Amino acid sequence: CWIRRLKINEVSPLKSRYEVPDVLIKEPTTQRLSIAQKEAGILVLTCASEDRKLHITANPFQIELESKGETVLSVNTNGLLYFEHLQPPPQNRCITRSNGWKLKLDTFRQENQEDLGLWQEEFGSFLDIKANGPSSIGLDFSLHGCEHVYGIPEHAETLLLKNTSDDDAYRLFNLDVYGHKIHDKMGIYGSVPFLLAHKPNRTSGIFWLNSSETLVEINTKAVMEHVPSRSPPDITKQRVVPQTDVRWMSESGIIDVFLLMGPTPFDIFKQYAQLTGTQALPPLFSLGYHQCRWNYEDEQDVKTVDTGFDEHDIPYDVIWLDIEHTEGKRYFTWDKKKFQHPKRMQELLKRKKRKLVVIIDPHIKVDPMYTLYSQAKKKGYFVKNRTGQDFEGICWPGSSSYLDFTNPEVREWYADQFAFKSYKGSTDILFVWNDMNEPSVFKAAELTMQRDAVHHGNWEHREVHNLYGFYQQMATAEGLIKRSGGQRRPFVLTRSFFAGSQKYGAVWTGDNVAEWSYLKISIPMLLTISIAGISFCGADVGGFIGDPEPELLVRWYQAGAYQPFFRGHANIESKRREPWLFGDENTRIIREAIRERYTLLPYLYSLFYRAHTTAEPVMRPLWVEFPKEQETFGVEDEYMLGNALLVHPVIEQEATTVNVLLPGSDEVRIPVFQRGGCVVPLKTTVGRSTEWMTDISYELHVALDSKDFAVGELYLDDGHSFQYLHKKQFLHRKFTFHKNVFSSSCADEFGQYHTKCVVERVLILGVQKQPTSVTVSLQDGKDKEVVFTYDVKSSMLTLEKLLLNVGADWEIHIK
Repeated sequence: CWIRRLKINEVSPLKSRYEVPDVLIKEPTTQRLSIAQKEAGILVLTCASEDRKLHITANPFQIELESKGETVLSVNTNGLLYFEHLQPPPQNRCITRSNGWKLKLDTFRQENQEDLGLWQEEFGSFLDIKANGPSSIGLDFSLHGCEHVYGIPEHAETLLLKNTSDDDAYRLFNLDVYGHKIHDKMGIYGSVPFLLAHKPNRTSGIFWLNSSETLVEINTKAVMEHVPSRSPPDITKQRVVPQTDVRWMSESGIIDVFLLMGPTPFDIFKQYAQLTGTQALPPLFSLGYHQCRWNYEDEQDVKTVDTGFDEHDIPYDVIWLDIEHTEGKRYFTWDKKKFQHPKRMQELLKRKKRKLVVIIDPHIKVDPMYTLYSQAKKKGYFVKNRTGQDFEGICWPGSSSYLDFTNPEVREWYADQFAFKSYKGSTDILFVWNDMNEPSVFKAAELTMQRDAVHHGNWEHREVHNLYGFYQQMATAEGLIKRSGGQRRPFVLTRSFFAGSQKYGAVWTGDNVAEWSYLKISIPMLLTISIAGISFCGADVGGFIGDPEPELLVRWYQAGAYQPFFRGHANIESKRREPWLFGDENTRIIREAIRERYTLLPYLYSLFYRAHTTAEPVMRPLWVEFPKEQETFGVEDEYMLGNALLVHPVIEQEATTVNVLLPGSDEVRIPVFQRGGCVVPLKTTVGRSTEWMTDISYELHVALDSKDFAVGELYLDDGHSFQYLHKKQFLHRKFTFHKNVFSSSCADEFGQYHTKCVVERVLILGVQKQPTSVTVSLQDGKDKEVVFTYDVKSSMLTLEKLLLNVGADWEIHIK
C-alpha cells in the first residue's frame, strides 16, 4: 500500500511504445484494494488498514493519495497530462541519404508547412528524423504541504531543488560536458528520474521510469487549505500551506510512474530499493584511496608512483591507467612499447597487495585488423544508423562504432571479453573504469549519438539514451564476476548512470575543475546522487581540469577522505600532483587525511553493508537523520556519514574557522562531530593498503547521549568474495552502552566468520564521573580487571589493552 504505480499507454499504437526493461529488479507484486465509494466519475479505493485511500476522478482525470485523512500527493492537479500518439508518416515523405550518416526530408506537398517540424528537427548542421512524428508524454503532480524537494541527479546544483521557469527546467539527458557549469540545470553525465519531497511529518517520492530525454519543472507556491471546524457548518476556517507542483515531460516512451508514500526518509529509500535494487557491496579495497591521472606514462611510471606512496608513508590501494595505456585507443589491449609486460607490472602491484584499474570505453575503433571490432561487426553487435548501416562517430580512436549494450546477446559477448584468455595481459587484480558512455560522440549534436540511431529491437536511440551507460556497467560487472568463476565481487566505475546503477558499482561526478567552487558544489552533488540510491559515489579530488593551488588540493583531500569513493585524478594537461609534490607540510596534512580514511574503514564498510541490505545511504543530508528539524532542510555544506559522524569540510579559501550546525541538541552533550548515542568502530593503525590491515586491531569510539546510552555495529567479512551471501561467512556485531555496561553481541546469528582481530581499545565520551573500577566479563564466565584512564576535562574514559575477540560476546562493567 505504500507504493502506487500508474501506467498510461496508447490502446492501439501504430507500433509498441518503449517500456524501460532491466531497471526494476522484479515486477512489483500487486495488492487488491477495496472499493469504498463508487459513483458517476468517482472511485475511492482503500487498503485493508483503511487509513490510506486513493481518490480517482474521471472528468477531469485526477488521482489523490490520502493517508490518515491527509492528502499527500495528487496527480494531474493542474491538468497537464498529455500523450502524443504515434502517427503514420506523410504520404509524400521521402528519406534520402546525404553526408555520411545525416539524413534529410523532402518538403511536404501540403499547405501547412509548419507540420514539417513534427517529422524532422535540426541541431546546427545535424538532422533528427522522427519516423512516427513526435511522441512526447507528460504529467504533473502536486506535493501537498511540501516546499522542500530533492533528487533527480545529475546536476551541478544545490541540494534543495529550485523553482524553475520556462527556460530552465531540470534536464535529465546524459551528456559528456567537459568542465560542466556550476548552478546549471542542464543534464550532465547521469540521470536518475527520482524526486523526494520532505516535510517534518512525511517524506514521499516520485519515480518516473523513462529513459528518454526528460524535463522536470518545479513550482512551489502557497495554497489555501480548508480546516475542519467544530463551528456551525456555514463557518469555514482556512490556512495557508505550501504546495510544490512537479511536472515531468519526456520525449518518448510511456507514462510509468511510481508514487512512494514513505512516511519516513528511510522508508522511502527502502521502497525505492524494492523497485531498483540496493547498492552492491563493494570489495573492501575499493573503499581505500585511488591514484589516477590521464595518463601514467608507462610501466616504470607506475612503479615509481607506487614506490612513492611507500617512501612517503601514505597508504593507497589502486593505481589507474587512462586511454593512453592501450594500443592506439583499442580497448582490451596494451601499448606494446610503454606496457610491454602488463602481467609483470600487475604481479609487482599484487605483491604490494594493491590493485590496477584500466579504462574501457564503449566506442570501438573502426579497424578490420582489430579483433574486437571485426568480431562485433561480423556478429552485427553495433548500433545502427537510420539506413541500417553500423553507426560511426568520432571519439578517442578516431572513427568508431558503438556496441549496442541494450542487446542481451551483446552484453553476454562483451562480458566474455574480460576472461583472462580473451583479455591478454590482464590478471585478477585488474578492475575496470567505464568512461565516455553517455555515449560521447565527438562532432555530433550535443556530443552524443543521434537520436534516430537504431538499437536492438528496432528501438530508436531517443528511447534508450539514458540507459546506455547503465547497460555497459552492467555488462562489465558481469564480465568481472564471470572471470572469477562467480567468486569475486567486481569493481566498476561508470561516468554515465541511471536508476538502478547502484547494483553494478560506483559513479563519479565527471570532469570537474580545480577551483574552490567545484569543491563546494561536489557536496550537494554527491548528496543528491546518494539519496537517489547510488551510495558509492565521489568527485575527483583536486579537480580534473587545471592545476589546484596547494591549499585547495589539501582541502579537497580532507573532504574526499570522508566521502564514499575517494580518488585523486587529473587531466593530461595538468601538472603532476601526487600527494608528496607540494612540500613537506602539505604532504603531512594529505598523509594525515588519507590515513584517517584508512582508520575509518571498519565504520565505512559497515555503512556499505547497511546500504546493501537496508538501502540506507552512506552519505546523507542532515534532514534524513533529523527529519523534524527544519533548519536542516536546506543545509548542503555539511552532512552525515552514516548516522554517527557529522562532516563539515572546509570549502572556502583561507578559512580558519567554520560555523557548524549541530542538530539534535538533546543528543549531543559535548561539541564533537560524533553524534551522541553512537558507537564508531575504527582501526588502531593503518597499513600500506586495505589488505595489509586485515588483522590490525580495532578501537571503538563511544559517544553517550543525554540518557547515557549509545549503540553501534560492525560488519566484517573477507572483503572480496560472495561468501558472505552464499555461505553466510560474515560477522555482524552490535555494541551497546546502557546503564554503565558496554556490551558486544551478535547482530545476525546466521553469520559465521573466523577472525583473529581483537578490540584493543575503547574510548567512551561523556562519562560524567571517574569510575572506581572497570571489569570485563567473557563468555567463559571469567571476569578480569581493565586498565583505564579518565580525563576530567573532556569527560573521556579510555579502556586499554582489552584484547577482546571481535567475534565474541562480552560485557564491560563500569563502576
